[in-house]
Amino acid sequence: MAYITQHSAGVPAPVRIGLIGSGWMGAFHADSIARRVPGAVLAAIADPNVESAGALAWSLGAGKVTPNAEDILADPEIDAVIIASPARFHSSLIAQAAAAGKHVFCEKPAGQGLEELDAALAAVQASGVHFQVGFNRRYAEDFLAAKKDLSAGVAGTPQLLRSLTRDPGNGSIPNAARVPAWTIFLETLIHDFDTLNWFNEGAEPVEVYAVADALVEPGLRDQGFLDTAVVTIRYSNGAIAVAEANFSALYGYDIRGEVFGSKGMVQAGRATETAARRFTSEGMSADTPRLNVELFRQAYTDELADFAAAVRARRDGLPPSSADVTVTPGASDARRALAMALACIESVKHGAPAPVPAPAASTVASAGEKS
Repeated sequence: MAYITQHSAGVPAPVRIGLIGSGWMGAFHADSIARRVPGAVLAAIADPNVESAGALAWSLGAGKVTPNAEDILADPEIDAVIIASPARFHSSLIAQAAAAGKHVFCEKPAGQGLEELDAALAAVQASGVHFQVGFNRRYAEDFLAAKKDLSAGVAGTPQLLRSLTRDPGNGSIPNAARVPAWTIFLETLIHDFDTLNWFNEGAEPVEVYAVADALVEPGLRDQGFLDTAVVTIRYSNGAIAVAEANFSALYGYDIRGEVFGSKGMVQAGRATETAARRFTSEGMSADTPRLNVELFRQAYTDELADFAAAVRARRDGLPPSSADVTVTPGASDARRALAMALACIESVKHGAPAPVPAPAASTVASAGEKS
């Protein structure tokens, strides 16, 4: 019997990706790359916890493990990196990766200050690598459908917008005392800020007024812990938006968005896992998601598939993909959302509205956004 020889002619080489940071989100991204993103390969993992990183690499078939991100950045076989380290390292790693010629996907926030982020984005622009930030809601089916409706003018001119994040909980927050200061703005509401900016495309956030407190864990209020917040945002086109967050929704993970405009309204998101309902003698009930990787499983996969496709296009000299609406969150999106989060911190500190820092120079703000 003669075997049939398979040829790979015409099949592009896979995009080889290194992971920096293998905690909760990093591990899920690693699983997505290894199992659910066609044309991408998980080539290496870097994490100071080598034992944990090694176990993850072994389970997913990644051949290289190191405690040092520098090893991945120096590896000529790696095309791109996913940065999922603690947020305080993000800007520095973006700059280092860009300098090494690696395309960059970075979890939010891309930085903790505008000066450090601007320096990182300048490095991205200078190197010409592709840059993407992890605002996964853009890839959720219902949020993307809402965006397409808005781009088609279904709601008319945006007037009132709303976005909310309610994390699942049981009435208390484990290890709350160890949650970094201002997390509710820098790592939670920053998703809502990007969603509102995306839905109100073409307008700039001008001013925020934020109110926040420790209502789930009031015993930590004196330590500066915040678990509940409401933010009012004014935009340059006159639209007014509200973003809210809470760290403990007993009924499950609840993410929603809404735009009310001159012609109508568009909504996205729901608190229930499916549209199915139960009607019994005990009343009406429905299942609800309890984890971000349950609610946004496909969105997390699709954002990495988008990243891998953009990297492949640049590496292989292919034309950029076209889409009906802008989806990929790039440098200006990362900066705009961070500027809003930082303005919220100033608003809470002073108990008054705070201006949102103006966009950076266009040459920096657009770094890495051409796919």
